[in-house]
Amino acid sequence: MFSIAKRSLTQIDAFTLGTIRYALGVAMFAALLAVIEGREGFRYGRRFWPAVGFGVVGITGFNTLVWYGLNFTPPEHAAILMALQTPMTALAVWLTRGARPAGFTIICVSVAITGVLLVVTRGDPVQAWGEGMRGGELYGDLLVFLGALAWVIYTLAGSRFLGWSSLKMSTLTCLPGAIGLLLANVWAVSTGFVPAPTVDAALSVWWQLLYFSAGSVVLGVLGFNAGVKHLGALNAMLMLNLIPVTVFFIEAGMGRSFHAAELAGAAVVVVALVANNLYLRRR
Repeated sequence: MFSIAKRSLTQIDAFTLGTIRYALGVAMFAALLAVIEGREGFRYGRRFWPAVGFGVVGITGFNTLVWYGLNFTPPEHAAILMALQTPMTALAVWLTRGARPAGFTIICVSVAITGVLLVVTRGDPVQAWGEGMRGGELYGDLLVFLGALAWVIYTLAGSRFLGWSSLKMSTLTCLPGAIGLLLANVWAVSTGFVPAPTVDAALSVWWQLLYFSAGSVVLGVLGFNAGVKHLGALNAMLMLNLIPVTVFFIEAGMGRSFHAAELAGAAVVVVALVANNLYLRRR
């Protein structure tokens, strides 16, 4: 997803990418929900506002922040920052539910953050700060980090929708999220923040948009929400640790070379987060 998005953003702006991605994705979700659950599947009941809130934060927030951030930072950095969602989830549970993480978890979080800093600074914080600020790379990293935080909040929403199927939750939260993306797109174009999209630009990346809609929205979000129901938020986040591994392999296969500090930092992040998850399983 990150490798394809990075290259698609040369043809289409981040806001239009998110809007088209979820316009098509929600249409597919709605069709599936109508066939499987019928009219009853579209009833929010007393959960309308929670669905709107989590949908806007998770779907609108993630897409606008991450895709726009990818304009400035490489996809492997975005992938490493996504891996931070595991400790971010543990800390969010601590803040919202009072469940303080174990001492070992806090150590793993600290180690993982150290690994992330290795990746984004390439082992030289002073030089990275100067070059990153001039080139916008650290700015992009910050936006992607905030997007990851938005997805953590969305992940914790699962407990608010007990009794809803994964398909219903995905559809009824993605719908307000998609509307939020459209409004953000209108704002970005009307203020001149991004140029007005063209049909030719969208058609030039048609297969990428199809992948984003059917693959990373319908199969991705539906599969993720179903996984959270069975595994819990923390265990589900463990699977996201595979993201940086796959992205590094994909980018290497496409000819990218990496600084030794980036590879070392990526390894540190994955090892720390996997160690923490295995520790929690034993407990």
